[in-house]
Amino acid sequence: MTEPKIVTERRGHVLLIGFNRPDKRNAADFELLSELAAAYGELERDPELRVGLVHAVGEHFTAGLDLADVGPRIGADGLSFAGEGGINPWQVSGAQLSKPVVIAVQGTCLTLGVELILASDIAVAARSTRFGQIEVTRGILPFGGATLRFPRAVGWGNAMRWILTGDLFDAAEAHRIGLVQEVVDDGEQFDRALAIAERIAAQAPLAVQAALVNAKRAVRDGDAAAEADLQPELVRLASSEDAAIGMNAFLTRTEAAFVGR
Repeated sequence: MTEPKIVTERRGHVLLIGFNRPDKRNAADFELLSELAAAYGELERDPELRVGLVHAVGEHFTAGLDLADVGPRIGADGLSFAGEGGINPWQVSGAQLSKPVVIAVQGTCLTLGVELILASDIAVAARSTRFGQIEVTRGILPFGGATLRFPRAVGWGNAMRWILTGDLFDAAEAHRIGLVQEVVDDGEQFDRALAIAERIAAQAPLAVQAALVNAKRAVRDGDAAAEADLQPELVRLASSEDAAIGMNAFLTRTEAAFVGR
């Protein structure tokens, strides 16, 4: 049987989602994209899963799109690869993930890899990682969200410097501009990202999801829309079992074990 191009593993409340096409530098063909969307759908639907951790098998995170495979599939309406139950991991199709994603990158991280960082919530990079938003060198534009999110994340000039030239940049620059949150020695990126994911997973999941959804709503719909949700969400969460657990942990100075209810 052919190996899956996306490998998944449950680690407690964390879903590990791994690019698994190392012989092609994890370049994304249509099959890999479809499997990745399915994994995101699983993360969203399963109440036992609280955080996703995206990583890659091999020396490289991704060399970007496998244009030889994907190019012919771009039709009059663009490219569609999320099957029934799947979620576009770049979240540019309207469907939004309500659970946080931590991402660990190494080696080469091009095009859709950068955009997956931008669509995720926390990124850890190996020190030798090389990044590139190189679509303009191939005659296309970034279509996984970089034109929307890159300027917001790092500032207009920093984003345009790399989007419009297609030049490569290193992990130090990625950290300087705020594309990644931590840079670690090579080989340590997965463990560090997992530690962050597990720390998030230990918090009250309803509260984590509510905070994430509200922050995303502010970006998509504006501050007023997000502000209008704050008090109703506070009331909803305050009546949850997790809120009672959190209060008891505060009063007894013990570690809370949240149940997601």
